[in-house]
Amino acid sequence: MTTPTTVIVALDWTPNGNHLGFYVAKDRGFYKDAGLDVRLVSPHDAAYAGSYLEPDAENPSPGKYVTPCSKVADGSAHFGVNSPEGVVGWNTSGPERPRLKAVAALLFDRNTSAIVTLKSSGIDAPNKLDGCKYASYAARFEGRIVQKMIQADGGVGEFIETTPPMLGIWNTLLNGEADATWVFSQWEGCEAKLKNVELNAFPVCDYGMPYAYAPCLCAHPDWLVGNPETARAFLDATARGYKIASEDPIAAAEILVRVARTENDGHAVNPELAKASALYLQNKMIGPSGVWGVMDQRVWDDYLKWLWDAGLLTDGAQSRHPDSGKTFSLDDLRAGKAGNKIPLDQVPTVFTNDYLPTV
Repeated sequence: MTTPTTVIVALDWTPNGNHLGFYVAKDRGFYKDAGLDVRLVSPHDAAYAGSYLEPDAENPSPGKYVTPCSKVADGSAHFGVNSPEGVVGWNTSGPERPRLKAVAALLFDRNTSAIVTLKSSGIDAPNKLDGCKYASYAARFEGRIVQKMIQADGGVGEFIETTPPMLGIWNTLLNGEADATWVFSQWEGCEAKLKNVELNAFPVCDYGMPYAYAPCLCAHPDWLVGNPETARAFLDATARGYKIASEDPIAAAEILVRVARTENDGHAVNPELAKASALYLQNKMIGPSGVWGVMDQRVWDDYLKWLWDAGLLTDGAQSRHPDSGKTFSLDDLRAGKAGNKIPLDQVPTVFTNDYLPTV
């Protein structure tokens, strides 16, 4: 008997609606039938503790910064879920970092995330975020994107950017410790409705930014070249999972809840939240092509051009220990201290559809 090929997928968040297709494919045996042993690694795992969780006795060093794509870069995962700004970041950083490529869009709808505030706050427009406290994931382009959204709505773009542990960011808004944060409408947005918490939501594509695919799945280019059949088999099985999730979201939600318990060390997904999320996403997973994951060159080109025109496409990266040379604080970045502008023609291709199923 042939030993299954291990494929590790580093998720960007604890199991949620964006990940439905992975869990359906695992539950229905699509990966197994393809000769794959797929493992879905959640950020509540200890390997992520440095950046996602509060420090505790077992994980006392919150300064360690582990992300899905850093796991792909070091080979401890084969695929990682990332944001479009994260994809651009990996392709425009220093030469020591691999140019990770987006290989699939988890959703074809690009406007499923938003900056949100509590309705009770009275902050009902981006321009009212001036002077407010924004709970940030500390991504390279994040604060500057939020700043441009505020400015597009007539504001100045001056706000306080805090960096709570990532899995606690949503609670900082609910608890009144922050005025705004960036959420997925399919998860925190649905959770707020279930809890009868009213939000003001500012979808990211509604304020001048042609956002790209969020989230998307990334892989190391060297691994793709060396393992093309494994990559294709994995993406084909995953595409089948997302197709079923779009056709039967209630069943997919039930699978997510059940499989997360065994796959992710007993992690409990709220069944009602899973159902609400799956229904929200039902028509947002498979695009007009009829094939899950396919990305449009124009979408990435427009997003990169916007970053460049907005002055955000620079070679300076964020750091918790900035050196004022190649790395900067989040405050520095928003103030325009972000290194040199990167010519658009020097940005490599950030995505590929080559490993996706064609029918």
